[in-house]
Amino acid sequence: MSRSLQVVQAGPALSVQDLGRPGSLSEGLSRGGAMDRLALYEGSALLEQGPGCAALEMAAMGGRFRARGDLRIALTGAPMRAAIDGVRVAWNASHALPDGSELEIGAAEAGVYGYLHLGGGIATDPLMGSRSAHLTAGIGGMIAAGTDLALGADGGGSVDRMLDVASRCGGGVLRVVAGPQTHRFAPETIERFTETAFRRDARGNRQGVRLDHEGAGFAPDGARSILSDVVVPGDIQVTGDGSPYVLMAECQTTGGYPRIGTVLPCDLPLVAQAAPGDLLRFRFVSAEDGLATERAARKALSDLPAKVRARLRDPADLGDLLGHQLISGVTAGRHEEEGP
Repeated sequence: MSRSLQVVQAGPALSVQDLGRPGSLSEGLSRGGAMDRLALYEGSALLEQGPGCAALEMAAMGGRFRARGDLRIALTGAPMRAAIDGVRVAWNASHALPDGSELEIGAAEAGVYGYLHLGGGIATDPLMGSRSAHLTAGIGGMIAAGTDLALGADGGGSVDRMLDVASRCGGGVLRVVAGPQTHRFAPETIERFTETAFRRDARGNRQGVRLDHEGAGFAPDGARSILSDVVVPGDIQVTGDGSPYVLMAECQTTGGYPRIGTVLPCDLPLVAQAAPGDLLRFRFVSAEDGLATERAARKALSDLPAKVRARLRDPADLGDLLGHQLISGVTAGRHEEEGP
């Protein structure tokens, strides 16, 4: 029996995403892929499958989905209210989705991007080595109601597993390394940049996020534009009005605005999950510290499967069963019989 996920009702921005298409800059195509790449690794750990499996990215709101066949799912990223056949289920956890059952995912309770992972991954046709929709480049598109998403073969595994995840919603401090144009900014401008609390502007999408602030802008000394140069996700361009703009997954491949620095890749999920109005700050680190931080972040990704734990403990696994209070509030029943 073929397995699929039917989209009964679609939120405003559903798309299939994986780790994207690295190595295509020379062809004019940025990496793309999931806005919160960490969420893909968390989902793969929960379902015991590779992080390259495509998932459904949900911006701000999910939708309603019906299982065609017995499925395993996991939910990661921005927490959203989720229920299977009307019964609420946990986020950052894996669940069984039996044949014919319905999963409903509401609005984000924090953050922006939530992810629905399927056992075996979403098996749309790959293009240039990826199943990711690259909306800016016109590859793929939004998922609409009525779509039936084919799934890959699921090797099987446990459900009712969970990960204890530190929140990355609500903003935070972003570590930044100097880039090719950092020297164009006066030292006092750099200092003021690191002392400023920026608010995530409502203007933002998969290409980049604009940051608002009080006071003067952060224009470089001299010319406010440069010859077009290669740009990558994490670059902080300073636009003509002096506002920082953090480039994200579907950014252009070249740009003419000076870059004050580059956010470490491991901190980009903080940008992706910052909702409009959330505060973000920048802190410069050396190239050596940046590399060490990235190495530690990659090790943390490889360690995720070992951190998955069961949501419910089996009584058979409790060696001192008599020492646990399994039921509380037990009475002899006479109070109920006698009445008040």
